[in-house]
Amino acid sequence: MTKTSAMKRIHELLDDNSFVEVGAYVTARSTDFNMQAQETPGDGVITGYGTIEGALVYVYSQEASVMGGSMGEMHAAKIEKLYHMAMKTGAPVIGLLDCAGLRLQEGIDALNGFGRLYLCQTMASGVIPQIQAVFGTCGGGMAVASAMADFTFMEEKANLFVNAPNAIVSNDTDTSDAKFQSEEAGNVCMTGTEEEILSAIHTLVSVLPANNEDDLSYDECGDDLNRLCEGLESFSGDTAAALALISDDGFYMEMKKAYAPSMVTAFIRLNGTTVGCVANRSESLENGEKTAEYGTELTAQGCEKAAEFVTFCDAFNIPVLTLVNTTGYKGCKCTEKKIAKAAARMTYAFANADVPKVTVMIGKANGTAGLSMNSKSIGADIVYAWKDASMSMMDAAPAVKIMYAKEIEASENPGQLIKEKTAEYSEKMEGIASAAKRGFIDDIIPASETRQRVIAAFEMLFTKREDRPAKKHGTV
Repeated sequence: MTKTSAMKRIHELLDDNSFVEVGAYVTARSTDFNMQAQETPGDGVITGYGTIEGALVYVYSQEASVMGGSMGEMHAAKIEKLYHMAMKTGAPVIGLLDCAGLRLQEGIDALNGFGRLYLCQTMASGVIPQIQAVFGTCGGGMAVASAMADFTFMEEKANLFVNAPNAIVSNDTDTSDAKFQSEEAGNVCMTGTEEEILSAIHTLVSVLPANNEDDLSYDECGDDLNRLCEGLESFSGDTAAALALISDDGFYMEMKKAYAPSMVTAFIRLNGTTVGCVANRSESLENGEKTAEYGTELTAQGCEKAAEFVTFCDAFNIPVLTLVNTTGYKGCKCTEKKIAKAAARMTYAFANADVPKVTVMIGKANGTAGLSMNSKSIGADIVYAWKDASMSMMDAAPAVKIMYAKEIEASENPGQLIKEKTAEYSEKMEGIASAAKRGFIDDIIPASETRQRVIAAFEMLFTKREDRPAKKHGTV
């Protein structure tokens, strides 16, 4: 018997012979609008459980050949039942989506089905990981469901939309394609072929804890814990490469690489433990050659991306490592519309997280932008700095021009005065030693020792506990 696309994806994702289907005989109940004449095997969705590298996962896969994979009453009920099972056993839910949206023939029964799915996703949020991948179409209410997942992947030929592109007045862009959704909207973590997406989900599940009470996800570490990372300082701009270099055996998995590339969000392994990483990136390198440049300022999109990632890590007790190199906030009209709120959310996410938090200043940490990047001031447990790093309110030259404006204007040699005062300010206020003397930096380290020092810090923080004010939840 030939496997359907939905079943084929499940078998390619899971360990061999591990899938057990649940609800195979369910069909649509509705008889309105000639529904009784239509075959609806499984009501358009296959649900069940299996394993990935031996770990239990629950999977649902929508079948587009059955009424376009549309969400009907029983279709939703099957997914709802799957979520209840996953919550009871504490295992991730993976959705393989190919859905035309609401099943019109079932009207408000189908609409209620979407509501039940949203409630399940809400209850599961922060309790079990939720991963979804879009194959084919993901339209209307299903697009909302995909955004409620922790991680969303998208096949490069798929379409994701709330409103179809041709339904948007004066729209000349395909707002539903993978490129737009990954690069512009930031709604998906990764795009690729079907095989690449399934492989990425497989890898992601292997590094995540099963639930919020599970011990950290460990793997055997064969890498030297004291390995020096020679030449690491040359990757201060391309922090993706830097993180891969310090990780166990070079393991590196970046989330939302195409969106706001000046902010890196990725998983690495340190001494076998999964660590969530947030890092400023000013450039991309390939074979030592610069392939892209992003600048050193924080953007609204980058802050939102970091906030979302840190919140996930905190929910599932994943330690957070931050690499800081920022000169401030990007200054443009577009950014100014959103940067205050976005920066506030990122600051809140770092400060609110009570997981082990280690920060390494690898370049500049200027102003409140530097503070927001998981500084000691907002709750980082350990802060290291490379020898050439700096921490200041702002760059020395513009600071001097503001502080000594009158003196500069009255000076016979303003250039020389600016030079002298800049050097003085830089020595007193920018030097990393000055920050260390005030307790804002725990230690100044050679870049090559970053791996061993960070591993030691996280090992020390393994039993970290914090008492926080009693409250229902924050409001930022």
